[in-house]
Amino acid sequence: MNNESEITEKADDTFSPKNEQQALALEEAQKKAAENWDLFLRTRADLDNVRRRALLDVENAHKYGIEKFAREMLAIVDSLEQGLAALSVHQAGDKDLREGLILTYKLLLDSLEKFGIKSLDPLGENFDPMRHEALSSQIKEGIEPNKVLLVMQKGFMLHDRLLRPARVIVSGAAASAN
Repeated sequence: MNNESEITEKADDTFSPKNEQQALALEEAQKKAAENWDLFLRTRADLDNVRRRALLDVENAHKYGIEKFAREMLAIVDSLEQGLAALSVHQAGDKDLREGLILTYKLLLDSLEKFGIKSLDPLGENFDPMRHEALSSQIKEGIEPNKVLLVMQKGFMLHDRLLRPARVIVSGAAASAN
């Protein structure tokens, strides 16, 4: 019987007000610990996202940092193209000048390409409104609609970003006869 009275006394102790307060305090501490753990995980995820965004921003700054400069260089490319178009191949006196302009033009395009700037010359390709600007359309026999017929001004890309769309004339659909 001695064992029974001990068990009864211990059972009475577990339900004493002191133990109830401790149980409530423990439960409250566990809730607070769970809240803090959740807050830690969220903060850690936010920090990881900030790090990823910062790395992406730095990468884009390196990749596209010359975009403003590249846009300014396009005016020089256009001027050289117009100068070349103005010089006639048949003018013997301007042959050296034309060759010099051609070499300068190629050197400039090669330099731009080293920095990820590529020209778009879409002659004969399908019209792409994301890369081309249609100035007009013309109906041509034997050519399917939405093909680039003439490139008025070349476009340029900086890596995968469009600097300037190619300005083109596109083939139109022939009118159907009824």
